[in-house]
Amino acid sequence: MHAKTDSEATSIDAAISWPQRSAIRPLYYVQSPSNHDVEKMSFGSGCSPIGSPSHPHYYHCSPIHHSRESSTSRFSDRALFSYKSIREGSVRRRYETDDETDVGDDDPFRTVRLYACLILSLILLFTIFCLILWGSSKSYPPKVVVKGMVVRDLTVQAGNDLSGVPTDMMSFNSTVRILYRNPSTFFAVHVTASPLLLHYSNLLLASGEMERFTVGRKNGKSIVTVVHGHQIPLYGGVSVHVDTLSLPLNLTLVLRSKAYILGRLVTSRFHTRIICSFTLNAKQFPKPLSLLHSCNHYH
Repeated sequence: MHAKTDSEATSIDAAISWPQRSAIRPLYYVQSPSNHDVEKMSFGSGCSPIGSPSHPHYYHCSPIHHSRESSTSRFSDRALFSYKSIREGSVRRRYETDDETDVGDDDPFRTVRLYACLILSLILLFTIFCLILWGSSKSYPPKVVVKGMVVRDLTVQAGNDLSGVPTDMMSFNSTVRILYRNPSTFFAVHVTASPLLLHYSNLLLASGEMERFTVGRKNGKSIVTVVHGHQIPLYGGVSVHVDTLSLPLNLTLVLRSKAYILGRLVTSRFHTRIICSFTLNAKQFPKPLSLLHSCNHYH
């Protein structure tokens, strides 16, 4: 009975004494840590036990340490985020550049375009070269000189035309000498000519065919062509007195020259029309008749 009373008394005393202890709290001061201590604390638990009571109920953390630690961590996070953003941007740009380069290298038409540009450039250069040659050839037109005519025979006699109309008929036989010269130094010329026509006013008295010929570089050629007419009806247009014959005549000639400058790719053409006006007298038979100063050239 006595023991029970003692234990109860002890518990009552303890219960009474505990609130009294807790009610009276000891006073203590919190000192802000220095910068060196802050650096130490940032690597620790974040709370300083220095100057705090030994009882766990009175364990205290400095709010100043928390604010500095949080600002430092936020600055570190921002710097790390900025560094990661810059690095990721540079890597992304490098990958995009590599992708564009890969796409350009994998373009199947790139080689085709290159060859097409090369071929077009060569064609353009070749065309310019051909135009230069063609323009240079125009500075070397052929020189044609009708040197003269020799009348071999001229007869006038009475007769009938094809319809049976009686009239005077003339037979004419002559040769015309022509000198053709090619002054060019880099191409030859191939020459064809239209028929040589000998007219008295509008009356055709004689004609002749000139054969085709070729003249080399800086070379010349003398051509003799027969111009003749047989039984040409005069219809009273020409005096029949051979001894007093005086005929104003026109000799017409057209020469077409073609020069192959670069094979048949580049050709140059020259067109020369010659008209010689002279008077044929009976006293000149059969002497040569000079035509050096009687001809006009038309190009």
